[in-house]
Amino acid sequence: MKEKIFTRYQVFVIAILSFLQFTVVLDFMVLSPLGAILMPELAIKPAQFGMVVSVYAFSAGASGFLAAGFADRFDRKRLLLFFYAGFILGTTLCAVADNYHDLLIARIVTGIFGGVLSSISFAIITDIFKMEVRGRVMGFVQMSFASSQVLGIPVGLYLANKLGWHSPFFMIVAICMAVGVLIVIFLKPVNAHLKIPSTRNPFEHLFKTVSRPLYLRAFAATTLLATGGFMLMPFASAFSVNNLGISLDQLPLLYMITGVFSMFAGPLIGKYSDQVGKYNIFTVGSIVTMVVVVIYCNLGITPLWLVLVLNILMFAGVSSRIITSSALVSAVPVPQDRGSFMSVNSSVQQISGGIAAYVAGKIVVEAADGKLEHYDTLGYVVVGAMIITVVLMYSIHLYVDKKSSVEVKPQFKTPPA
Repeated sequence: MKEKIFTRYQVFVIAILSFLQFTVVLDFMVLSPLGAILMPELAIKPAQFGMVVSVYAFSAGASGFLAAGFADRFDRKRLLLFFYAGFILGTTLCAVADNYHDLLIARIVTGIFGGVLSSISFAIITDIFKMEVRGRVMGFVQMSFASSQVLGIPVGLYLANKLGWHSPFFMIVAICMAVGVLIVIFLKPVNAHLKIPSTRNPFEHLFKTVSRPLYLRAFAATTLLATGGFMLMPFASAFSVNNLGISLDQLPLLYMITGVFSMFAGPLIGKYSDQVGKYNIFTVGSIVTMVVVVIYCNLGITPLWLVLVLNILMFAGVSSRIITSSALVSAVPVPQDRGSFMSVNSSVQQISGGIAAYVAGKIVVEAADGKLEHYDTLGYVVVGAMIITVVLMYSIHLYVDKKSSVEVKPQFKTPPA
């Protein structure tokens, strides 16, 4: 009989962390589509709404650095529950906010707690799953992004239109409560890292994490990975409508079909990355993404079917990069540094994404007819960032390969510096 890859408990861990990620991603993504309803109801200007959206990323980035020094001093299950409870509180505050300032404070609270959840989840994955199957795990967990796009956002918008803009946040709170109960009851303590002697205080622990050369290379790779995604994402819908000729009615269809393909692609990419090598899939995904980005960013009026094909290829390439790089980077820190490393890595991702979106806004210019100019320049910048990332990830790949070959018990034995 063929041996099972995952135990029943491991399947549960993958499922519960995927649902948790789904709620976090949905909370972040659902706000932007609600802008058309929120701005007139709360009488806020576009600049104020932009602040409501961006303040989440910056508060999440700041909290990641602040939490990094303490992330390896507690059972990861307890840490996960603490921050998830804070995230539920922040989302509840969003649901009951009735003016701009209340909503702004609510988003800050949500960002402070929500920004750390992904890093704790990835630390748990690294503790529980071997490197040989971690690509599959990351593939399933990363599927939460596509799921929120296909399932969560349409349902959230439907509820907002029928019951008001508060209702999507109440929906997220309800899902979070169910996920939280399952974590409390069924998730076992994740505390193997506490058995490793460590005398460093939280501030020394943070300093060591942000000053180790190997970790800095991983943070640099994460910075450039976030740069590519966040540069194109803010202007994607405007470019599709104004430059490619996609109608507003066709836009939801475009995102939904792309999301469905991404949902199925994630687990497959994870599986093949475990079989043929994570860096190999990362490189192939990067090449596919670079080719599509150059073509896409230079298009004019384009048939919907071709835009769909290019979007599916682009998202497949991006998913390949995210899944494989997450698996590779997760193997970089030693066990007693995992929580701190993941927290800093998450912070770097959030902050660099915000900066990238700002820089993209300086490159792209809106013409008098509504078309976006210099979008091709933006594409070339993204491709340049991808090329550098491939080089950085190669050095990480070599380290992880060497580490895997010398470690007998990777979850406890400290690798050579």
